Amino acid sequence: QVELVESGGGVVQPGGSLRLACEASGSFFSIYFMGWYRQAPGNERELVATVTDKGDTNYADSVKGRFTISKDNAKNAVYLQMNSLKREDTGVYYCDAGGEYSGRSPPVDLRVWGQGTLVTVSS
Repeated sequence: QVELVESGGGVVQPGGSLRLACEASGSFFSIYFMGWYRQAPGNERELVATVTDKGDTNYADSVKGRFTISKDNAKNAVYLQMNSLKREDTGVYYCDAGGEYSGRSPPVDLRVWGQGTLVTVSS
């Protein structure tokens, strides 16, 4: 079984910072990419940032220059440093991972989501 566990959400004032963390656990899972998505009430889930196993990163235009995604391959972890937070950053942030599961034959591709962590930016 593969599981993603998120942490770091909370309440912060506009202009403040938060750091989200996501750790993947489970055997026989080779991760190709990890990323963060967010969803506000009534809105569709949107991509925030992704990073591949090679280190390539991608950001939504709305967070460029403010958010930084990073990873630790040894820990199968991904982080999201969020600075200069705005009200519109409020939402549930979900960790996402894609990879190959080799615990069965033949191996299969998996897409795994975390449970989400709430980020609220408000004064």
